[in-house]
Amino acid sequence: MSDTSLAVGAWESLFRAQVTVMRELTNCFPTGEVSFNEYDVLFNLSSQPDRRARIRDLTRHLLLTQPSISRLVDRLASRGIVEKHNDPGDGRGIIVSLTEAGFDLYRRTAVSHAAAIKRRVGGALDTDELIALTELCTKLRLDGADSATETTAVTDGHELTREAVATTAALDAVSRDALSPDALSGSDATPGTA
Repeated sequence: MSDTSLAVGAWESLFRAQVTVMRELTNCFPTGEVSFNEYDVLFNLSSQPDRRARIRDLTRHLLLTQPSISRLVDRLASRGIVEKHNDPGDGRGIIVSLTEAGFDLYRRTAVSHAAAIKRRVGGALDTDELIALTELCTKLRLDGADSATETTAVTDGHELTREAVATTAALDAVSRDALSPDALSGSDATPGTA
């Protein structure tokens, strides 16, 4: 088999797996309160300092065009899930911030969504395969990007992007908060403050 055939076959396998898994995760998405794309905005804002980012910076993390993101953010703002602010450093820029209600919605959704990901992806692959998949996908992503600007961290002896480590830590924290005695009892205490 030629190098080209191997590369095309690998691409087709990756693409078909991604489409299949995304369809399944979209079909079992845990809430009627936000769409999968809206959740992606909340997810990305939740991992930013002060849970806020410029729309132009969100564009790098989402699989939508900037005009589509702007419309989506407008819909979220009209529902009180995010707020829009003028960027004081750029008169044309808009900063989007996650409201407390938006962060609560993100956390509720994230717990169920992470469980679905664990069932679908973690159910098909063992720990070593999950680590290898993460490393291979990261390598593919960074090879086409300016890898000098991408930083990595070593977790359990494996090199992962700092973004992947932060994402995992955020989902772990959300899961812990959602399963805390206060959350399970319906207490109004803010997770992490008790």
